[in-house]
Amino acid sequence: MSHRSDLRRRRVSLESEWSRWVPRMKAAGSHPVGVETVRRDVTESWMRSLSSVDPDRDSAPVTDEGRVEDRWSGSPLRAPVDGLADELRDIADDAGFVTAVTDESGTILWTCGGPTMRRRAERVNFAPGGRWDEHAMGTNALSLALRTGRPTSVFSAEHLVTALHGWVCYCAPVHGPDGRILGVLDMSSTWDRSNPLAMATVRSLVATIESRLRTEAPVPPPRTTSPLNVTCLGSEQALRDGTPLPLRPRQVEILTLLALEPDGFSPERLRDALYGDRAVTTSTFKAEISHLRRALDGGVATRRYALTTPVTCDAADVLRALEQGDTETALRLYRGPLLPRSEAPGIQEWRTHLEVSVRAAVLASTNPDDALRYGERAPYDAEVHEHALNLLDSRDPRRAIAAGRLAAALRD
Repeated sequence: MSHRSDLRRRRVSLESEWSRWVPRMKAAGSHPVGVETVRRDVTESWMRSLSSVDPDRDSAPVTDEGRVEDRWSGSPLRAPVDGLADELRDIADDAGFVTAVTDESGTILWTCGGPTMRRRAERVNFAPGGRWDEHAMGTNALSLALRTGRPTSVFSAEHLVTALHGWVCYCAPVHGPDGRILGVLDMSSTWDRSNPLAMATVRSLVATIESRLRTEAPVPPPRTTSPLNVTCLGSEQALRDGTPLPLRPRQVEILTLLALEPDGFSPERLRDALYGDRAVTTSTFKAEISHLRRALDGGVATRRYALTTPVTCDAADVLRALEQGDTETALRLYRGPLLPRSEAPGIQEWRTHLEVSVRAAVLASTNPDDALRYGERAPYDAEVHEHALNLLDSRDPRRAIAAGRLAAALRD
């Protein structure tokens, strides 16, 4: 009885701190000062979460990135979890918990538990397909474990979302043999069943799963993927094995940006590069990413958007040629502006960068052929035509071409 009273007092204290600070943080956008009864990692997560999560939401959003069954079938966690399924079910039933396994993005792929707890869990979409990353569902044990890479627990009003204040969750990340986080194992129940032994159980189960991953991991066959060929200068097309991919203009923009920046984008930065200040919903943005990922057979990383499939891109080839001082090759490949119909801020920035870089290389070149070739596409650029005239020998018949272009540019 004393343990339950302690839990109740702790819950009341956390509810009071949540009510005191979360509305202020939401309104002011600043971190609370002087919160002694709430852990710092929790309040920092509250601060991050409030930009994307309404504390009054009633359940986790459903993932839109493919069928959960297919993702679970292909998960490296499937085999070791299946081997422990009976033990996991017994523990969940005996202790009154619901157990979940997610992928690296925080999407739940598998759950087990008694019927009462599973019904309770399903009301908040703590079920296959539910997204429990911090951006989607705020502060919770799964999101903190994914973010920190360490086991963690979240009790009652430490959760940002009020619908979870009746819960306690114990969670630990599962690491693959290469050290990469593959997902998390979570055990959750009602707040009154909080017990420190639950964390020890989660750690032990995760250690078993990781051991099986090390000893049972199959050696994958070498994957041969045909390179993707992206044309985005003067026109737009994406080909694989000579076959055009069915991409909408927005998806071509995303593909072009990812090809030009192989280190990838954070979700926020990519969204800004595509839409700028336009009011576009997160679901619309993610739907475009999902369509591109499906078209590339999964060739876009999930947490930081980057291409994971081989790609050649004419714009990237132009930049590479310029870096190597090969102006002739850069001019041969530069067939026009980058995605000329696009108004995406990120594309406009790269378009200007390419135009300025190619022109600067032409003006720095001592080969008159470069100025003459560029002059064909820049009839109003008097400086380029004048540069061609200065480089051409007085007896070179092509001086007439450069002179005519210069006169026309000056006249206009």
